[in-house]
Amino acid sequence: TCTRLKRQNREVTCADMTEAAAGGVASSIVGPTEQAAAWLARFAGVIESRDIEELKTLFTSECYWRDLVSLTWNIKTMEGREAIGRMTSVTLDTVRPHSWKLQGEATQTDDFIEAWFTFETNVATCVGHLRLREGCCWTLFTSTQALRGYEEKTGRTREWGAAHGARVVPVADQPEQKKAKKEPEPYVVIIGGSQSGIALGARLKRLEVPHVILERTKHAGGNWRSRYKSLSLHDPVWCTHLPYIPFPDHWPIYPSKDQLADWLEMYVKVMNLNFWTNSNCMSATWDDAAKKWTIQVDRDGQKTILRPKHLVVATGVYGLPNIPDYAGTDLFKQENEILHSSAYTNGDVFAGKKVAVIGSNTSAHDICADLHEHGVNVTMVQRSSTTIVGRNTLKDVLCGGLYSEEALENGISVEKADLMFASIPYAVLAEMHKPLCATMRERDADILGRLEQRGFLLDFGEDQSGNFVKFVRTGTGYYFDCGACELVASGKVGLKVGKVARFNSKGLVMEDGEEIAADVVVYATGYGPINDVAAQFLGKDVAEKMGTVWGLGSGVPRDPGPWEGEIRGLWKPTPQEGLWVHAGNLQMNRSYSKYLALQLQARYLDLPTPVYSEQTHPELTRPVDLDPRLVGG
Repeated sequence: TCTRLKRQNREVTCADMTEAAAGGVASSIVGPTEQAAAWLARFAGVIESRDIEELKTLFTSECYWRDLVSLTWNIKTMEGREAIGRMTSVTLDTVRPHSWKLQGEATQTDDFIEAWFTFETNVATCVGHLRLREGCCWTLFTSTQALRGYEEKTGRTREWGAAHGARVVPVADQPEQKKAKKEPEPYVVIIGGSQSGIALGARLKRLEVPHVILERTKHAGGNWRSRYKSLSLHDPVWCTHLPYIPFPDHWPIYPSKDQLADWLEMYVKVMNLNFWTNSNCMSATWDDAAKKWTIQVDRDGQKTILRPKHLVVATGVYGLPNIPDYAGTDLFKQENEILHSSAYTNGDVFAGKKVAVIGSNTSAHDICADLHEHGVNVTMVQRSSTTIVGRNTLKDVLCGGLYSEEALENGISVEKADLMFASIPYAVLAEMHKPLCATMRERDADILGRLEQRGFLLDFGEDQSGNFVKFVRTGTGYYFDCGACELVASGKVGLKVGKVARFNSKGLVMEDGEEIAADVVVYATGYGPINDVAAQFLGKDVAEKMGTVWGLGSGVPRDPGPWEGEIRGLWKPTPQEGLWVHAGNLQMNRSYSKYLALQLQARYLDLPTPVYSEQTHPELTRPVDLDPRLVGG
C-alpha cells in the first residue's frame, strides 16, 4: 500500500488525492482511465506551481522516474521521492514542461494502472508513460520524440525529390559541379560502420545534422562478413529491425550474418548515408579552446583531416579479443595452432584434427557445432557456468509480448514496443524477469537436465533473473541454444569442466592434471572493454576518461558498483566533452540511436541542453541478493 503522508494535520493517501482530483468520486468505482487522468491533472498542476513537496506526495515510497532527454537532457533514472524532488527542483524552470495530455485509454492489471500521455518542453514534443499503484505513481517515463520546428521530414512534409518538366539546372546542381564541390565539414564523426554507426547515421541524416561514418573495411557491415560462416542473429527478427526500414516480412526469424551484411550495404545506399569505406581513424585529439576534434583518417591510403564538434565511438559493445596468458603456449605453437574466435571462419580447414575450444558461451557453442558438422573431433572446455535459453523459448517467453507477430497483430508496432520496453526502470527489471526466467527454465527443463547430467555448469543469473538482466549487467555468460546444446548433452561434442593450467606440446593440461589432446585450440574467451579499442585512436588518457562502458553497477561479478540504474557510458554525455558512445544489441541500436541523435541535433541547432547528471545517492544503492551456490557467469 502507499505510504501515508502527513499533510495539513491529517493523513493523506494517494488514493485520497486521486479521489479529490476526480471530483470526489471514490477510486473504487472510478475506471482506470479516469484515475490516470485525475493523477496526470494533479501532477500537471504541481509541475506548473513548482510545488516540489506536493509533487513528491504523488509518488509511492518506492518510485522511479526514468527520463530520456526530456527534462534531464540525459538518460537517467531518479529512484525515490527525494531524487525526483532534487531533479525537478533543478530542471523545471529551465525545461518548462507543459501541456500534459492523456493518450488513449488506460489499462489495469492486478498490480497497477498503466497509461500513455504526451507533453511538451521549451524545445521538444514528448511522450510519457505512467504506472499507478493505489492512486500513487510507481513508475514514470518521459522521453523526447522531436525538437519542435526541427522534426524529421516525413509524410506530408517529405521532400519533392526529382523535378519533372523542362527546367534550367543551376550550375551548382550539375553533376560535374557536385563532384567538384568540397564536402562540408561534418558536425559529427561516427567511428564504426556496422549496425551501431549506421543506425545513428540514419537518424542524423533524417535530422539534417552533417556527419560522416567511418568504416575501416571495404563494405558496410564488413565485420559481419569476416566472422565464422555459421553465425546468425541470436535475437528474433522482430527485435532487430533498423530504424525506418524493417526487414522483409518473409525473412527468417534468425537471419544469417551474410543476410544482415547485405541488408546493411543496401540500407546505407537507400538511406543515402555519408559513409566512407576503407577509412581508418588514426588519431583523434580534442582542442578544448576551439571545442573541436582533430581527427586523422586514412581513407583509401590518403590522409584526411576532419574537425567535427562531436565524435561518436560506435565500434561495438566489446573491445579487443581476450587472449589468456597460459604457460607453454610457445611450445604448443611450434607444431600446432592457437586462434581467437574472432579469427575463426569455418570448420572445414580443421578436418581430421582435434580441436579444443576454451569457453562455453555463444561463440564457443557456435564454433563447436560448426566443427562437429565438419567432422572435427572437438572438445568444449568450460571454465565457469553459462546461462542457457532455447531460441524458441526466448522468442515466445522473453520477446513475444513486445516483439512478435502476435504483438504486431495486437497493435504493438516496433516503435511502440521500444517505448514500452524503455518505460521499465532497470532497478525493477530483475524482479520482473525472475518469473520469466522460471518459465523459461521449465520449458527448457529436458535439455537443461541432460546438460547437468553431463556435468555442464548452469546458472540463471546471480539472482535467478535470467539472460537479459545478465546481458545488461555483464554483456556475457549466456547462449541462446540453436542446436549446440544437444551435441554437448549427447556427447557428440566433448566436454571438460575446469580451469586450464598450461599447455604442453600435445595440447592442454588442466588444473586437475587431465590432459586434453589438441592440434588446434580456439580461444572463445570473449573481449575486453570498448575503452581498449578507443585508446587506439583517442589515446589511453581520454579512453580512461570515458569511464566504464556497460553494466548497471549492480555489484555482481563483472558489474561492480556503485549502482547507476542505467547502462553506463552509453547514449549520453561522457566525462570527455564532445565524446559519445553508441553500442548495444540491434534493438538498443535502433531505440537509443534516436535519443543520441536528438542530443546531437539540439547541440547542432545551438539549443539549450542543460544536462542533469546527479549521481545516485548511496542510500539508494540496492545490491543484488546473491545466491552463494552459483558459480557465476
